Amino acid sequence: MIRLFISQPMRGRSDEEIAAEREYAKLAAERILKEEVEVIDSFFQGGDMKPLEYLGESLKLLAGADWVWFCDGWDEARGCKVENTCAREYGIGILHA
Repeated sequence: MIRLFISQPMRGRSDEEIAAEREYAKLAAERILKEEVEVIDSFFQGGDMKPLEYLGESLKLLAGADWVWFCDGWDEARGCKVENTCAREYGIGILHA
């Protein structure tokens, strides 16, 4: 089974919008990769960490991914851009819409 990390902008989006986009990414990745995908749970709900702390936690999870899916708008979100750089530098496969 492939472990998939989903990188997506979250600022200004509802939990429902985020969850729907994550489900789309999972299904699309399975179609592309032709294999079952396990999504790494990187959607932190609630909490009171600083943005950089959330990014740090995300990078820990990204380290365990086989592939990362970049959702629309990733290139305008600070954290997603950092995740993209890390995926490229450390050889994690990249997918996007």
